[in-house]
Amino acid sequence: MNIDNRYRDELKSIIGLFENIIPLRCQLDPHWSFHQLLEHVGETTTNSMRYSYFPLQRILNQHPNVSKPAFLDISFEFLSTMTRSDNKLIMISDSQLSSIPFTMNINDNEITNKYDFLLIIQYDLNSNQLSCTIDASLDLFNVETINKISQRFHLILNQLFTSVDNQMNKSIYEISLTLPNEGVLMQSMNNTETSLPSSTCIHHTFVCQVMKHPQKLAVELDDQSLTYSELLYYVQLLSLNLLKESHISLGDVICQCVDRSLSMVIGIMAIEMVGGVYCPLSPRDPQHRSYTLIKQTECRLILADYQTKTKFNDDISLLIYDSVLVNENREYIVDINRLSDVLVTCEDIAYLVFTSGSTGMPKGAQIRHRNLTACIDSLVYINLFSNKDTMIQMASCSYDVHVQEIIGALTVGAGIIMLHPEGNMDIEYVINVLNKKEISYLQSVPAYINNMLEYVEKNNSSSLSTLRTLDIGGGELFVGEKGVFAGYFRRDDLSAKAFIEINDELFYRTGDLVRMDNNGLFHYIDRKDFQIKLHGQRIELGEIEQCLLRTSILACVVIKWDDDHLVAYVQSSDLNEKVLREHCQSQLPSHMTPSLFIILDKLPLNANGKIDRKLLPPPDILSSGTAYDSNEPITNLEQQLQQIFRQVLHIESSPIDVPFGQLGGTSLDAIRALTLIRQQVYSNIDIGLLFTNPSIRQLAMAIQPLLISNQSQETVSTVDQPH
Repeated sequence: MNIDNRYRDELKSIIGLFENIIPLRCQLDPHWSFHQLLEHVGETTTNSMRYSYFPLQRILNQHPNVSKPAFLDISFEFLSTMTRSDNKLIMISDSQLSSIPFTMNINDNEITNKYDFLLIIQYDLNSNQLSCTIDASLDLFNVETINKISQRFHLILNQLFTSVDNQMNKSIYEISLTLPNEGVLMQSMNNTETSLPSSTCIHHTFVCQVMKHPQKLAVELDDQSLTYSELLYYVQLLSLNLLKESHISLGDVICQCVDRSLSMVIGIMAIEMVGGVYCPLSPRDPQHRSYTLIKQTECRLILADYQTKTKFNDDISLLIYDSVLVNENREYIVDINRLSDVLVTCEDIAYLVFTSGSTGMPKGAQIRHRNLTACIDSLVYINLFSNKDTMIQMASCSYDVHVQEIIGALTVGAGIIMLHPEGNMDIEYVINVLNKKEISYLQSVPAYINNMLEYVEKNNSSSLSTLRTLDIGGGELFVGEKGVFAGYFRRDDLSAKAFIEINDELFYRTGDLVRMDNNGLFHYIDRKDFQIKLHGQRIELGEIEQCLLRTSILACVVIKWDDDHLVAYVQSSDLNEKVLREHCQSQLPSHMTPSLFIILDKLPLNANGKIDRKLLPPPDILSSGTAYDSNEPITNLEQQLQQIFRQVLHIESSPIDVPFGQLGGTSLDAIRALTLIRQQVYSNIDIGLLFTNPSIRQLAMAIQPLLISNQSQETVSTVDQPH
């Protein structure tokens, strides 16, 4: 705030410029009335005046990290003028001055402003009127933005001083900032209610599709496939086993731990058919993570196959798919009517999706049958997909989209083409499937699509003959209607915080901060909390921090860096990065393990004793491998792979014994590395080889025999050619 700085009586009669700027901080309580707000601002201003003699630069020097304070670019000025002369004389030494009538009118071309935003309030003492002038830099602000600010200011004043109701005594949060035209716009945006099919259960809708086209392809994976009628047969077979042998009851949680396969689809639909609650377990999660979810859900049974059953101890109740689906029991076919006795309603819970929790424990969102069917119906209504589509199933079971991909397709009568496990990491394979199977619907995160298009551009611009793009739209702060889930599993405390009731209707707080533009579109700004999204996965940074705090460290904080990496700052004197990384890998899913650990003697704190994230040293992802022994490659193959790692990870040093992930590599980086290795080293390498041999040395040792075998085959082929 600008002040005259004549804080002593003897300064008031001296001609000259004593002006100074003092920074003000007014912390507001939204429950205050306007009168209370005025008193608080007045008190803050009065208390600050005692420091008016203190130069602004010295105030800023108290905080060395403030190089260019943003508040200095915004200024408020209050000017009072009068037009009448009271003929009073002012004596200065031997001279006398008299006042003359004067009127101040500020014109646009008279303002020379060094501020980005200047608000000037003029008070004419003669007419007892206030006028307001806003001067703003058009390099930073649109004219529409300034007009909106001016209109909102008028709206607030009208509510406070011209309303019939006594608005002055209302809480300031009740004062509306919504302009009349914005209210009309929001009403029209929310006037989207349409008549959709009445809610029903997932498996009922699936059976209806079977009756409509029993011989249509339902699901396919490589050389395996099932029609709708065949799929229903195996679903019923497994369902009857769950009822007769495992004695599953309505509402029992059933976990499933399988890779992407036909069994995954059969298992999901069978669980729904018997009234169970589907809960996916990722085969790639650490055992500790899986057991945490098993304990938290108190699941009755785990569906597994011969590959994943080894993850579980003998004390866990397992049902192996192959023992049911391969050894068909005709007794169950006779008793098929027993399924009709299972009374599932659309209000029952269909599945649980666990996401990371800020307290260190995963939290499970409960989705009802009607939630998912309403979501699918709305997508069909806007022609996003239909029964004529062939959908590709890409998402892993750790990503909630896999339920929408599988159940969504089967309930509308579309066909599903599944990728083999980890097939989504092989872009060349994905593109071949898209073309060969004539895929018409794909759902993925933007980063993956960008990688795919980058590959197409570099390798074969015509490899994707058709491409239809859809606008992703805007985000919302609150979500209502049928899509609202049933709350968090056995966490009423979290559910209470996540929901709000407006006009007797329940809304979900997304935690996303958005703004609406003049066209009615929402634009994402930030999160209210520390939840992030990394490569499509929602992550509560607090869960990673709680995991680290279970070691002997004193304090820690985890941040998202550069949209691709998680970085952990740790205060410790006795633990190194290797120990911390191994601990996280044993407790957390791979996408939640930080790429980089920065160990500090002490984490920076703010005045309140909390960790000051703004003062954390920036991570150096590019040199994250320099802490290791930068041993040099020995063979030409190791040199080739090292160059590829450097190119993909954008690092100067790439030690040959350090795993890909510890160098900062992400799943998207692995996709890029696979593409380059195929182009430059060995064309038939599989993505699994990179995951099982993550360091340069290990990968070179795995590839070398393949190269020798390939060269031998080429030599034999050359010798055997007819002359």
